[in-house]
Amino acid sequence: MKKVLIADDENSGRKLIKEYLEDFPNLVLIAEVNNGVDAISEINRFKPDLVFLDIQMPGKTGFEVLTYLEELPDIIFSTAYDEYALKAFEVHAVDYLLKPYTKERFKSAIERLNGDNQKLGNLTESLIMDKTEYPSRVLVNKSKKLITIAVDEIQWVEAYGDYSKLHVGQDILLSNFGISDLEQKLSPQKFLRVHRSSIINLDKVKELNKYGKSYDVTMLNEEVVRVSRGYMEAIKKIML
Repeated sequence: MKKVLIADDENSGRKLIKEYLEDFPNLVLIAEVNNGVDAISEINRFKPDLVFLDIQMPGKTGFEVLTYLEELPDIIFSTAYDEYALKAFEVHAVDYLLKPYTKERFKSAIERLNGDNQKLGNLTESLIMDKTEYPSRVLVNKSKKLITIAVDEIQWVEAYGDYSKLHVGQDILLSNFGISDLEQKLSPQKFLRVHRSSIINLDKVKELNKYGKSYDVTMLNEEVVRVSRGYMEAIKKIML
């Protein structure tokens, strides 16, 4: 059984999806909403497996909704506007239903449900991180799920090949971005590069200890991050 949520500001759109869902007893409707703000709240609350998501909705657009989700379900966009199709597939939605659509077209969308959720996660992370302002939340992998966390919770960032490890409390979570990309995406008012393999959250620093001609930074979670000589000037700029 898969839990289904419908987010569409038009009653007729929600009604059509519910009618077509009757042919799929393994898809169980658990909630329906008519705006983007409620979509975020109810998706995070119920954790559905599949969401039929309109794009133009009051409060938040369908694409904006994706950036606020704690976990990513399968997404089938359902909209009357064809100009968003390219962007929908750029975030690897399961399908893009252009209203009005037939029962046969609906069935073909359902048959595509066994797609690659990781691609959806990777590219939805790009939606979050490509905002013009510094993001307050980021999307990461945890126990084979994709979740969002508050950026302020990150203690420090560690390079991990083409990816990065985010040290959050006692957890280590994986970001799909490399450390140089994250350096550009995270606010320089809070995050400081101290090593080619490390970025620290200044709000999470417990103490700074002299180590030879450099320093070790002890974070609030008691993990120690080495400052390399090449980044000493950055550290000195924040020392009084």
